[in-house]
Amino acid sequence: MPVLRFDPGRDFPASVSLAARISAGDASRRQLGGGWGGYLTVGERTADLSAVRALYHRRPSPYPTGSSEQAARFAAQENRRGLGGVLGALPECLYLSHPQVIARAEYKPAQLAVATHVGLTVPATLITNDPQAAEQFCAERPAIYKPLHAGPYEVGGESAGIWAAPVEAGEIDRAVSRSAHLFQARVPKEADVRAVVVGEQVFSARITAPPGVVDWRSEYQNLTYEPVAFPKETGGALLRFLAAFGLNFGAFDFAVSADGTWWFLEFTDLLSGCS
Repeated sequence: MPVLRFDPGRDFPASVSLAARISAGDASRRQLGGGWGGYLTVGERTADLSAVRALYHRRPSPYPTGSSEQAARFAAQENRRGLGGVLGALPECLYLSHPQVIARAEYKPAQLAVATHVGLTVPATLITNDPQAAEQFCAERPAIYKPLHAGPYEVGGESAGIWAAPVEAGEIDRAVSRSAHLFQARVPKEADVRAVVVGEQVFSARITAPPGVVDWRSEYQNLTYEPVAFPKETGGALLRFLAAFGLNFGAFDFAVSADGTWWFLEFTDLLSGCS
């Protein structure tokens, strides 16, 4: 079975050819639990869709939808639901992880709700487009703002990100009303920890950033890492978190305060992207 590697958003349909077939009368398909047959070709390699046994989904480019032309927008959505839909419905396929499950788990409101449900400690959080509610929240506690989606951005032609940053009540203005915003209580942390879960194993590392840095992701060139023991009870909560979404792999960011509390900040599957 050949291994095919391609970026759906970048390579389809220019250099990728798809011919997926399904038939109610196909006995062999029923024996495999239904699903799609046909082929997918990338360059000189072709895979029988019915024989695909594993799909590794890692940060695909989004299907381009930025064109103002109606036909181009329509084609992009057809590609996303056609190719993406077939790749998400392969018989007897092991997904790491399933693209549609990953997409659901990317929503921060869902992450925070599930984290609370499984017993993780979550900082006070407000999602709002009401400037008055945002101002009151930030007046009551030290707070940060962070985006609901860590999408790709460019500043002066260079890749950039919008990082978590402190925000005070006096900085809130009417611009908040233009979209949903996420505000969260700022944890008085002593350390950041990234925990990676594979199956039922938890691997964790303490991350040390330069003094005064709120979001360590903004300082990748200046970080140090060291292994750190992970609380058993918290590890169990991570497994319950993944089970709630139907995932078997993912990474969790925590802030650890002086009293030993592990504060859940957010989840990433490390493979995510638009699907």
